[in-house]
Amino acid sequence: MYYALLIYYDQDAAVSPGESSRRQARFAAIRDWLQASGVLAGSQQLQPGRAAHTVRCWDGGDIMIADGPAAPTREQLSGWLIADCADLDQAIELATTIPAAWYGSIEVRPLRVQPDSSDSTACDSGAIRAAADSRASDSVLMNAGSTTSR
Repeated sequence: MYYALLIYYDQDAAVSPGESSRRQARFAAIRDWLQASGVLAGSQQLQPGRAAHTVRCWDGGDIMIADGPAAPTREQLSGWLIADCADLDQAIELATTIPAAWYGSIEVRPLRVQPDSSDSTACDSGAIRAAADSRASDSVLMNAGSTTSR
């Protein structure tokens, strides 16, 4: 089954250039591992929430366009992965390997199954545990730094 792993973090947090590089390198390694293992069905990083525009429409043709994200919260959607996993437990286990889970949050949500789609199970729980163990042995914990409110 396919799961969306929606990546959220405080995009306005003060993060040193070194820490930012470390986070990007770790995410790239996880993404490459997922791609090589056949689990990754897609991924994309988003522009910061302040680049978003929210569109609302009502009956009668009224349209409202607002600058910014739909919900002005501290943590904003910053990217997503689509993973092919056997079940929710494996998708959650996979989410723990994504570096943003250390300084933000990962929302795990199953995709709706289309009537003509097959339900494959490419997610390897053992490989996910190995990646999680690698994360746990990392000597420097991810730190979001200071927070700012919008």
